[in-house]
Amino acid sequence: IVFDPVMVATSGGILADEATIDAFKPLMDIATLVTPNLPEIAALTGMPVGNHEAIAAAAHTLVGLHDCAVLAKGGHAEGARVMDTLILADGDFVTFDDPRIETRHTHGTGCTLSSAIATLAAHGQPLPHAVRVARQFVRQAIERAPGFGEGAGPLGHHAVRGG
Repeated sequence: IVFDPVMVATSGGILADEATIDAFKPLMDIATLVTPNLPEIAALTGMPVGNHEAIAAAAHTLVGLHDCAVLAKGGHAEGARVMDTLILADGDFVTFDDPRIETRHTHGTGCTLSSAIATLAAHGQPLPHAVRVARQFVRQAIERAPGFGEGAGPLGHHAVRGG
């Protein structure tokens, strides 16, 4: 089970109240992987996420609370690079680091990432490999976004081939 605790949209919109956040706890207890963005992991742990060390500490805390792997998604952090940190249930970790793609077409990045990871994991891929490939897919979908709408536009899922 890959659980994306959707509380804060990529665009910054708040999507979950306290009752919803409380309802996430039993779901995280049965998850294989939880994929919070930085505002979400801060809300779930009550910990600051102002730098990479703090993000890793919050992710380790969430692993300890729910005995699952955690992918702390760093897209909300400032900077020219996006760093995601995967903490496995046994405490091992992998960091993924790529240049930020400057675009407004980021609607659905978290949902796409968690769905791609779940698909790859269901096919027997180890979590670090599944995350790596899923991140590549999301990056390609961002790069191929069709340019529709206003605000945070949709990804170009349909344009990604192969891989």
